[in-house]
This record gives sequence, C-alpha cells and structure tokens, in this order.
Amino acid sequence: MTGAERALDTPLLALRGIGKQFPGVRALDGVDLELRAGEVHMLVGENGAGKSSLIKVLYGAYRADSGRILYEGNPVEVRSPADARRLGIAVIFQEFSLVPFLDIAQNIFLGREPRGRFPGSIDRAKLHADARRILQLLGVDYDTRRLAHTLGVAQQQMVEIAKALSQNARALVMDEPTAALSERECEHLFKVIRQLKAEGVAIAYISHRLHEVFELGDRITVLRDGRLVKTLLPAETSPDELVELMVGRRVDASYTREYCQQPGEVALEVKGLATDTGVKGVDLVVRAGEIVGLSGLVGAGRTEVARAIFGADTPTRGEVRVFGERVAGGPGEAKRRGIALIPENRKREGLALVRSVRDNLLLAALYRLFPRRWFDPTRATRVARETIGRLRIATPSPARLVRYLSGGNQQKAVLGKWLNAGCRLFILDEPTRGIDVGAKAEIFSLIDGLVKQGAAVLMISSELSEVARVCDRAYVMRAGRIAGELARDRLSEANILRLAMHEG
Repeated sequence: MTGAERALDTPLLALRGIGKQFPGVRALDGVDLELRAGEVHMLVGENGAGKSSLIKVLYGAYRADSGRILYEGNPVEVRSPADARRLGIAVIFQEFSLVPFLDIAQNIFLGREPRGRFPGSIDRAKLHADARRILQLLGVDYDTRRLAHTLGVAQQQMVEIAKALSQNARALVMDEPTAALSERECEHLFKVIRQLKAEGVAIAYISHRLHEVFELGDRITVLRDGRLVKTLLPAETSPDELVELMVGRRVDASYTREYCQQPGEVALEVKGLATDTGVKGVDLVVRAGEIVGLSGLVGAGRTEVARAIFGADTPTRGEVRVFGERVAGGPGEAKRRGIALIPENRKREGLALVRSVRDNLLLAALYRLFPRRWFDPTRATRVARETIGRLRIATPSPARLVRYLSGGNQQKAVLGKWLNAGCRLFILDEPTRGIDVGAKAEIFSLIDGLVKQGAAVLMISSELSEVARVCDRAYVMRAGRIAGELARDRLSEANILRLAMHEG
C-alpha cells in the first residue's frame, strides 16, 4: 500500500480501547470508533449504552481511564473541549448549553465574536448577519436578538445546531439532534448534513430513530452496556436486527395495542381555553380508558395547552373540568385533583437533578405517603424500591442522584413520581423524546397499563407514527387552535399532516 493509499484509508479520528468508569458503573469498556472524512457514522444503542460518554471523551468533557485517541493516525491528547476545538471537533450535545440571558447571535458565536474597529469591541452588525446566514442554512428565520431563555425546546435545538455549524469543523458529532424538531426542520437539517458530507466533514450521529439511521448512515456502530457490539453497513442489517443487537433481545417496536372500545366517564373536559401564550379557544375531551393524542407541528400550541390544563400557565378565558369538577388554580391544585404532567423538558421541569432517585419518586406523594407529616426513611426507601422494580428503572441504588440516570430511566422516574401520587389523569408531553426503542416499548406498555386500570391519558408527540399507532383518537392543532379531530379509523400520519398544514 502506498503512502497516498494509507492516507486515504486512515480515519480522520479513531478512538481505540476507550474505557471510563464512574462510581458503581462502568460506562465504557474497551470501545473502538472510527470517523472518516465524508462519512456519516451512526452510533446507536439503548439509553445508558455509553454513547454520550464516548462522545464526551472525544470532546474532552471526560478523561478516559484507558485507551487512546488518534487524529489522522497520530496519537493526540484531548484534555478539554478547547483541545477538541483546536482539532476541528464540534459537538451538539443532547443537553442544551445555551447561556439564557444572551441573545441567539451571542450564543452562536460565544468566544468567537467578530472584532470591531476598536480594540476589545465586537462588530455586532456582522455578528447578527453571520448568525442569520447560518440559521437560514437550517431553514429557520429567528430574530437573532431574542434571548435564549425565551426560546422553546425546538428553537433551542436549532440554535445549538447553528452554533456547531458556525465552527466550520472537520468532525461534527450530533447527539439526538432531531429529538425536538418538526418534520420540516429535520428535512432542512438532513440537507445540511448531506452538504457537509460532500465537503468532506466526518460526522458522528447518535439517534434512536431507526429511519434516520438507514436514511443518513454510511456505517453503524452498536453499543450495549458500555461495550462495542458490532460495526456494520446499513445494507448488511435490518431495523429488527439492529434493535435486537441494541437491546440483546427481541423487542416489538410497532407499539400496537388493543384500542379502547368503550371509554369510561369524562376525565378531562376543556372548553374555550385561551392563554397569553397563544392558545386560542381550545375544546377537547378525554375519557377514562383512552389515550388521546394532541398533535400538530412544533409551535402549534400543544405544550401551551398542557401547561394551561395543569395550571402552570393561567388561562385568560375558558374552563378546565376534571371528572366533572372545575379546576381553577396552579399546579398544586391540579395535583390535588389527580392531574399529572410529564413535561416536555424532563431535566428542567420534571426532575430535581441534585436529589436522589428515591427523593424524586416520592416528591409528589409525600402528603399521601406520610399524612401525619412525619417522614419515615425506611418506608420511603421501600416504596422507592417497589417503584424502581415496577418500572424497571436501571439504577444501582435508590440513593443514586437522578442526574446520572439515562434519558429513558429519567423519564420512568418522572412517571413513577406521579404514579406514587395516585393520579388519574396523565398529560404526557413528548414522553419518548430522546429515549431508545427498548425504553419506548416499556414506556408505552406502562401507559397502556394505566388506561387499562381506568386512568385517562392526553399524549403530545412530534412523532406522528407514535400518535397514529398508540392513540385511540387524536386532536390536531394549528396556530393555537384545534384544527380537527381524528377518530381511530381515520387516524394516520397523512391525515394528521393534512390538518396540521392547512389541508384539512
């Protein structure tokens, strides 16, 4: 082999024998990964398989306990994110890292602002012009002077992507970049990825969406329990085989269920609901034993409806009735009425990250479990262990901080919190966002079990296939209003899109 042929065969980046251990957990055990110029390398596995840990080692956020990193065949030390950036490595993490009180343009170019005419000054006109140009590549038109903390989850995700693209990296790592995006935003992102690939950028892409794996991937690496299972080509495998490699067992990923034929009493009735957050006269009904979808494009007002029902946002008009009784108050009143909200952003709004798994599982049920207001640690731990076992939460101990759990296990912890509170109406806002196919099947099995026991579920999801397969019926929102309702026999992805995009 000639020197030129060896150069072509040499990966841009190679991780060899990477090992990383945390107290009680071996996150990575001798993992290899290669990233080649002009290639999209898909990295898949269950939550907790080690994907994000591997990426953090590559980016210098974690120091590996063993193994080495090669750049164009030469060993390199990546001790910090600054080292990674000098090598041309950019990462879009699943957890957002925007500075809340800086605007969009400042966040995109933080630490790399264009210099102004005077020493120490910033060329703000160029800063915003460059930010708008990158956002336009992604097909979005945001006001670049808008502060980051005012953005929704999908908008924050697009800004994170723009920030990574602005670095003109030679290697780009994307950790669940489409988890919060609409179909239209995903299409723009995929066009950008294909363009970057054509320009010779090496791309590592973590995803739980199997259609993305086969649509974008040139190679696929599967991790399980911190170990490398297999690296293969998309043409060499199938979605079912890939799922089996990921979880180590056969999993039914079709999410089919026995639909509700005879729903019970009205659990939730919303009439003329309007808010300052953009909800405009929403009417909907959910009965016991039903899973009812609330669908629509990102920005249609779905999360705003959920927050208003739960009392997190105050309605300006209309009413909410739960099991026939009017609810008018904040989240505390909603909880007393038996309403549970599993929020869109579980880390920020659903969990106390600095508290243990036990504390989080009991948080909403303290008065129910300890009516005399005397906390019993023994009983608390017993209830937590029972919930951990029931929901199959993967944690070495109830005392482990919930922040260290994988995304799927964190979502189970949020659900477990409300199960212990004895709720009868569950509002699930993007319940499977950022979790693997095995955990999705478990989450849907838990939801199905709830409605079979007489609970009612209102489910928001950006994945239209989930709404079409899981729900008994669905409402579709557009511009803050209900655009239409789809009964079970009309519930399909195509019909949801027609209503969501003015074609109803």
